[in-house]
Amino acid sequence: MLSALIWVPVLGAVFIALLPESLVARTRQIALAIASAVGIWTIILASQFDVGIPGLQFQESLPWIESLGLTYQLGIDGLSMPLILINSLLVWIAIYASDPNINRPRLYYVLMLVLGGAVAGAFVAQNLLLFFLFYEVELIPLYLVIAIWGGARRGYAATKFLIYTAASGVLILAAFFGLAIISETNSFDYDVVQSQVLPLTTQLLLLIPLVVGFGIKIPVVPFHTWLPDAHVEAPTPASVLLAGVLLKLGTYGLLRFGLGLFPEAWTEIAPWLAWIAVLSVLYGSFAAIAQTDMKKIVAYSSVGHMGYIILASAVATPLSLTGTVAQMISHGLISALLFLLVGVVYSKTGTRDINVLRGLLNPERGLPLIGSLMVVGAMASAGIPGMVGFVAEFIVYRGSLPAFPLQTLLCMVGTGLTAVYFLILINRVFFGRLPESLANLPRIRWQDRLPSIIVTVLVIVLGIQPSWMLRWSNVTIQAMGMEEVNRLVQVESESTRLAETVGDSESVRRLVESTETVPLTSMTNPNSIAFTPGKEAASDKSTEPLGDRLIDNSLPHSKLKPNI
Repeated sequence: MLSALIWVPVLGAVFIALLPESLVARTRQIALAIASAVGIWTIILASQFDVGIPGLQFQESLPWIESLGLTYQLGIDGLSMPLILINSLLVWIAIYASDPNINRPRLYYVLMLVLGGAVAGAFVAQNLLLFFLFYEVELIPLYLVIAIWGGARRGYAATKFLIYTAASGVLILAAFFGLAIISETNSFDYDVVQSQVLPLTTQLLLLIPLVVGFGIKIPVVPFHTWLPDAHVEAPTPASVLLAGVLLKLGTYGLLRFGLGLFPEAWTEIAPWLAWIAVLSVLYGSFAAIAQTDMKKIVAYSSVGHMGYIILASAVATPLSLTGTVAQMISHGLISALLFLLVGVVYSKTGTRDINVLRGLLNPERGLPLIGSLMVVGAMASAGIPGMVGFVAEFIVYRGSLPAFPLQTLLCMVGTGLTAVYFLILINRVFFGRLPESLANLPRIRWQDRLPSIIVTVLVIVLGIQPSWMLRWSNVTIQAMGMEEVNRLVQVESESTRLAETVGDSESVRRLVESTETVPLTSMTNPNSIAFTPGKEAASDKSTEPLGDRLIDNSLPHSKLKPNI
């Protein structure tokens, strides 16, 4: 079932590449049909996904190159399901929003479909080498799209993107091979390597290159410089996919392979990650204020908003990880919307300079609908209540404040700065008198408005009903670390180590002796995981959230291995 997400677009790309010249004019329609089929299949998978199961579903496993430990192992859980949905949606939107008269259409749509299939493969891969293969494959199509259909400095931007992303891949591959060598296992299957118990020093040696590698992809400051250049020179559909999906490969990789494989080392570097998040948020915000190019403003906004994801990931409680998933979805939709709208403005006016543009909200001669949607996108990015951005940032702050109060407060400043640079953009571009040079702009067809309208509706609906975007991930997030806890509470010899984490040896030892299971409770509260005690059921602590009873929410990066 999951293979269809990968191979339908790839085989569709092969089909398009082999089209005869007489059908080249229909390339866009064929690519759109293929993307629609993948989208429908993704919806079917989401409808059949059991939200009550925290582990992998729809698993596929085939031997491949066993001598290298490479197997074709796929699976999907609550962490990857929302990202698969976002990927399928944005690939369809990117193809739909592409210029119908684009040069070399066969090559363009082949690259877009391969890009979508590779990203889907990375999200469902359950073998480290298989993940790396998909992670590297997506580099090639995006590089070519920027280099061929980009702006005036496309060569520079594409080369810079290639160098940074290649460096990211080298670091990640080095960590994967180091893990296999040190653990003395011939398998790169995720469940096998996750079961390995490694010393803290070894975990740190392997985690640091992973953090840097995925940090380049996210990107975090100071590895961010490739992103604004890539966004500015890339065509609008490529920017939509880059901001909406590809950056999430970095945050997904951090959670899956960083926190999931090296939890004790994650504990040690969590404060550093929190400060990196602060740096990214504040630098991205101040840099956005200084820009005059609309696309660069949105690009630096992405740098800042990805910092919120890093902050919540560093905390690593069920609540903060819920914020991580919410922010990934939120940023994916909002950034896609903003880049779509900036693309429309540029195509109609020929400029993105906020010092040149004026009065585009003019109802008669301007772009009133585009301006209205841009206001909605700016409000969502600034975290205005009623929008998906508010929900995501609120959960991030609520989950992060107990562990890192200073860093969280500084990131809140970034939210205020977001409002500043978007107010500057909206005020200069859409209000005021429309200059004669921009008067009587070409009318926008309803087909051109459709992608932006679809994303805007999602931004508003998910802001009003956020449980719809978190329903797949709640149980998976709640279950992070629970398997390890179950094993610990059954082993008396581990009670002392567990007590040292909490600080009360005797009370934890009694808890260990009386505990039978760790059930998953209400999905509506991602932090409401409680033990079901045995003989001590009368204890008033039995209904406290796990974060309060066993793993102090203020010290959430516990030494328990998450079941990611």
